[in-house]
Amino acid sequence: MYDRYPRDANTMVEDQIADRDIVDAKVIAAMRKVPRHLFVPPKYRDAAYTDQPLPIGFNQTISQPYVVAFMTQVLGLGKDARVLEIGAGCGYQTAILAEIAREVFAVEIIADLAQKAQSNLTALGYTNFQLKVDDGRDGWPDRAPFSHILVAAASENIPSALIDQLASGGRMIIPVGHARWDQNLVLVTRKKNGIQKEKILPVRFVPLVSGPKRNKSSDRK
Repeated sequence: MYDRYPRDANTMVEDQIADRDIVDAKVIAAMRKVPRHLFVPPKYRDAAYTDQPLPIGFNQTISQPYVVAFMTQVLGLGKDARVLEIGAGCGYQTAILAEIAREVFAVEIIADLAQKAQSNLTALGYTNFQLKVDDGRDGWPDRAPFSHILVAAASENIPSALIDQLASGGRMIIPVGHARWDQNLVLVTRKKNGIQKEKILPVRFVPLVSGPKRNKSSDRK
């Protein structure tokens, strides 16, 4: 039964990734290599290589392959990249980033999901990542600054802590908008003359979960 998964992965890449607007060879190679079926619950493995989000428990999802590839490509990662990922979930996007970047620092607020991500990534032999359980809106200040930041859940505002942790010349991709409605991927770039923001793609993500006592005034439009 499992012999088909490599074929399914190649079909996914050819039909959903390379046949669209994903042209970064590093991203295509990572999408081809990382076994997505190992990151989803067994009952969804038959759909692991279809271009759709899938449930991973706790009202969370693994993003559709095209969106994973698109967000990764927009970041423009190089081999020396230090990436902060917010919303690690089951670890699939973390693995894609780890295939390309030098270091990945992943934050997940749901402890059971973080444990699953750690187990998935370790089982596949990844060593260039660190993972912690925390409120993603706070980022990871002890490891900042980051050359790139990827946020895999939607926020109505851009957390100011994440902007502050973006290195000079750095790039952040984040879904911004109301939960599941009227969301857009926003590319945030730190330039010499300030912060530039650009809407680049309509999307639908699960909301960015925060701790119960958070002061929302610390976030920016």
